[in-house]
Amino acid sequence: MSDDLFDTTKRPVDGLLAGIKSGVIQLPDFQRGWVWDDEHIVSLLESMSKSFPIGAVMTLETGGAAQFKARLVEGVDSAHASQSPETLILDGQQRLTSLYQALMTRRAVDTRDTKGKRWRRHYYFDMRANVGQPSPHDGDSPVRVRSVPEDRMVRTFRGEVALDFSTPEGEFAGCMFPADLMFDSKRWRREFSSYWRSRDPDMAELWDAFEEQVIERFEKYQIPVIELRKATSKAAICTVFEKVNTGGVSLTVFELLTASFAADDFQLRDDWAERETRLKGKSEHRVLRGLQSDQFLQAVTLLTTQARGQAGLAANAAASSRVGCRREEILLLETSDYERWADRVEEGFERVARFLNRQHIYQAKDVPYQSQLVPLAAVLVELGTDAETPKAQEAIARWYWCGVMGELYGGSSTETRIAKDFPELVALVHGARETTTTISDAYFQASRLRTLRTRSSAAYKGLYALLMRDGAKDFLNGERLEKQIFFDDSIDIHHVFPKRWCEAQDPRIEPAEYNSIVNKSAISARTNRIIGGRAPSDYLEQLDKRRGTGSPDTDAVLESHRIPASHLRKDDFKAYAAERSRLLVALVEQAMGKEAVHDFDQIDDDYADEPPDYDDSA
Repeated sequence: MSDDLFDTTKRPVDGLLAGIKSGVIQLPDFQRGWVWDDEHIVSLLESMSKSFPIGAVMTLETGGAAQFKARLVEGVDSAHASQSPETLILDGQQRLTSLYQALMTRRAVDTRDTKGKRWRRHYYFDMRANVGQPSPHDGDSPVRVRSVPEDRMVRTFRGEVALDFSTPEGEFAGCMFPADLMFDSKRWRREFSSYWRSRDPDMAELWDAFEEQVIERFEKYQIPVIELRKATSKAAICTVFEKVNTGGVSLTVFELLTASFAADDFQLRDDWAERETRLKGKSEHRVLRGLQSDQFLQAVTLLTTQARGQAGLAANAAASSRVGCRREEILLLETSDYERWADRVEEGFERVARFLNRQHIYQAKDVPYQSQLVPLAAVLVELGTDAETPKAQEAIARWYWCGVMGELYGGSSTETRIAKDFPELVALVHGARETTTTISDAYFQASRLRTLRTRSSAAYKGLYALLMRDGAKDFLNGERLEKQIFFDDSIDIHHVFPKRWCEAQDPRIEPAEYNSIVNKSAISARTNRIIGGRAPSDYLEQLDKRRGTGSPDTDAVLESHRIPASHLRKDDFKAYAAERSRLLVALVEQAMGKEAVHDFDQIDDDYADEPPDYDDSA
């Protein structure tokens, strides 16, 4: 950020709080709610009473390039506040809100205890403790700031009133100054002096010392302020906000755009909620239930940036000519961009669901990469009906499986790959390119099979789907594992050589071997119960007996899963694993349309050696 976009200064705390009360200082709508607990508030007041620094705040001048819907700071009376802020608080919300509620309003502060339980509190400064005198309210150590209940009475554990500050006289008698009169103390001082004049005239000296050592410190206290000027862009605001946000929760682009679009009276959150319900509510869209709002915005941004480039926008040619969906590019979306593309992107994701179903991916947990759905949705929007021809479907499927089996959508450069894949895949389908970067980059090593053991791997999920896409049939009834059977028969990934049987062998088959995808396939819950912990030769005999007349024989069913039946019937795990590895690699090569790295010697060596580590969670 250049120097002309911000300024640093100091502002009197009472001036900042007065601005909050009047509404000229507000919060951008993307700010989360006020969450500070009672302990934080007490500590903040104590620090200021000692003139300790409490940190800088950051504000944004309104009326500039980034327009956001604003809201009043919590606790401000909307009936007496301006609805047109001049300044928005980017950093310092928790501190300023705490100070406003504790010092500027007579209402109890709606906060929480250290365990998160909500309670309402008032705050008092013990006058004696703050000037170094012994206080009758203190225990082993002086308490400068005391938090008391909403009724201003402190009770013992038996419920008896120990301290009563519910009346001015109780406050005077206890020498407890209410924090909410810090900037309006004159009347309280007069009444305090009147109360003590006949009782103890020396109390006037206590007031003088307290006024000098506490009240004047608050009245003179200045907070460092970093002021972002109105020329600051949304992307810069988002970056700055994340750098200074100490709440531990990142601000999403969706939240920032929600506040930005609200300035145009467009409710992005409501719009997305309706689209999300439509996209995820249908049974045929189960596969989309992992879709996030930011991913939807990414697809909108891909199409928007491409349209801008094609139109040759002169205002910012360098930026508009680049197709992309990075955070800063999403933040450049205007409300009109979203309204132009949102319906078509929604339709694009519906078509993504149908595409995935054709690849035999039926539920969100089985989607290898959620991020890969973003360029796919944009491609289907851009291609329209051109995407439905057999040639187009073949090209799109090849690209998809290269991304999955090449494991290319899980790294830090995913947004860059998305930006390349979108126009390149469109060009491939239209015949303007021979390949795409993802198809060129993708490769699969045969030895990778042994390390695929859980759903956390995209390639693991990919092989599971490819087996069904290639015609895998139910072990028991011989029916092909189509969508209806998938859900009706609870198809899932199960062991071929049962875990219990593998562990009972001598020598013992290691978990890294029997838990790999080589020893798993798509098997129904009912069949898996038959398999149990039996030897393959045993459970195959049971399946042979149960097979109905006219159904495919067991060996043919096994071969539909790329399972070598002869090795399975002989309970020969080593021979089975080596042969099935070759069959699975051939399946991957078919899907990717390119040859794999045939390091089968490494696989054979791995199966012969005990591995150092394994994941047994599948």
